[in-house]
Amino acid sequence: MNGPVRVVVADDDEVVRAGFVMLLDTQPDLTVVGSAADGAEAIRVCRQHRPDVVLMDIRMPVMNGIEATRQLAAGDGPRILILTTFDLDEHVYDALGAGASGFLLKDVTAERLFDAVRVVAAGDALLAPRVTRRLISEFTRLRPRPPRHPAPLSSLTPRETDVLRLMAEGLSNPEIAKRLVVSDETIKTHVSRLLGKLGLRDRTQAVVVAYETGLVIPRGNPDGL
Repeated sequence: MNGPVRVVVADDDEVVRAGFVMLLDTQPDLTVVGSAADGAEAIRVCRQHRPDVVLMDIRMPVMNGIEATRQLAAGDGPRILILTTFDLDEHVYDALGAGASGFLLKDVTAERLFDAVRVVAAGDALLAPRVTRRLISEFTRLRPRPPRHPAPLSSLTPRETDVLRLMAEGLSNPEIAKRLVVSDETIKTHVSRLLGKLGLRDRTQAVVVAYETGLVIPRGNPDGL
C-alpha cells in the first residue's frame, strides 16, 4: 500500500469517536480522513473520501453498522472493523457475515488498535485469529444459517480447499506456506483464486464460509479452540 492507511471512524458517541480519531492521528502511517455519527453518514463519508479501513460501531441511529457494512462491503469497498463492547456478540457475527473484516472491543489499547488497522488494511492475515474463530464457531453452532450462496466449495481444487481450511484455523499466508511447504507467493495465488471462486472479499468471510458450509466443524466448547 502506498502512503498512509486512510481511516474513517463511525460511532454515534462523540467522545468515543473523538478518542479513536485522536489516537489514530498519532501514527505516521495512519490518517483519519473522515468521521460519522450514524451508518448513513458513514456511507456518504466513505464514498467521498474512499478510505482503506472503517471503524464501524454496530448500534447507531438512522442506519445501524450492520446495514452500513453490507452496503460498503459490496464491490471494492473499504475493509471494515466493527466496534463492540463484548466479543461474543451475535450482532458482530451478523456484521462479519455482512462483510466486515474483523472486530475490536471499544476498550482496546492504543497499540492493539493500531495493529488491527494495519492487519486489516494489509489483508493477508486474520485479525485476532483465536477470538474471531471462537465467535464464528460459537454462533455457527448455536444459530445455523441456511446454505450460503457463494459458488459451492466443489469449485475449489484440493489444494485450495486445504488452504481454506488452514485460513479457517487462523493461519497467515506465511504460516500456510510453511505448513504446505510452498512459497508465500504460491499461497497468495491460492487465496486470491479461492476468494474469487467463492465470491468473497477477504479471509474473514472465507472463515465464515468454511464454518457455515461444514468444511470446518464448530466445536462444542469454543474456549477450547
